[in-house]
Amino acid sequence: MSHATTTANPEQRAFVLQRLGSLLAIAPLGVWTVNHIWDNLAAFQGAEAWEQAVTEQVHPVAHLFTLLVVLGPLLVHTAWGIGRLRSAKPNNPRYGFFANLKYLLQRLSAVGLLGFLGAHLWLAMIHPRVVEGHAEPFADIAREMHHHGPTLLVYLLGTLATAYHLGNGLGTAALGWGVVGTRHGLAKVERLSILFFLIFLAMSWGAIYALWAAGGASAP
Repeated sequence: MSHATTTANPEQRAFVLQRLGSLLAIAPLGVWTVNHIWDNLAAFQGAEAWEQAVTEQVHPVAHLFTLLVVLGPLLVHTAWGIGRLRSAKPNNPRYGFFANLKYLLQRLSAVGLLGFLGAHLWLAMIHPRVVEGHAEPFADIAREMHHHGPTLLVYLLGTLATAYHLGNGLGTAALGWGVVGTRHGLAKVERLSILFFLIFLAMSWGAIYALWAAGGASAP
């Protein structure tokens, strides 16, 4: 095997991992995340509507399929992201302040998002189903949102990190995949990324507000 082939392999692997990591972040992870937040907006319609939209599954196999479709790509994207966190650094001399600020915020949001996902998966899915033997009731999460400040803060900051990471990631993916290459195209993608971030954040905080408001009727 020639020296050129040996040195090309790590570069090829890095290229494939980069494309795979960014692709999984959009589909299925990004698509599922937007759908999940949309389902949580059912909290405005009350407990029964929320539980039907968020926690109920038509069949146990459907729940298992959802776990595989979401958690599998999530693990791959997380492993890829940790590798990027360890190897990549901001480049202020080459890029302007705003580009490096976005870069830094993307990395910080990734760390915050990782912690939030761990807490959310444990509190909303694993603990209720494995320890208590049932899906998380609407009354429980609504009460926690209203009467437990740390829970409310974690969800507000966690969804903020999610919205930024996904919105900015869409712009980065468009650039990395060669969807845009001109200055005008980059500016357009930038505006669309900000718009997505704001819409997704409004949806997330709207769902949190609905849960918080519903929890006001329950005892602490």
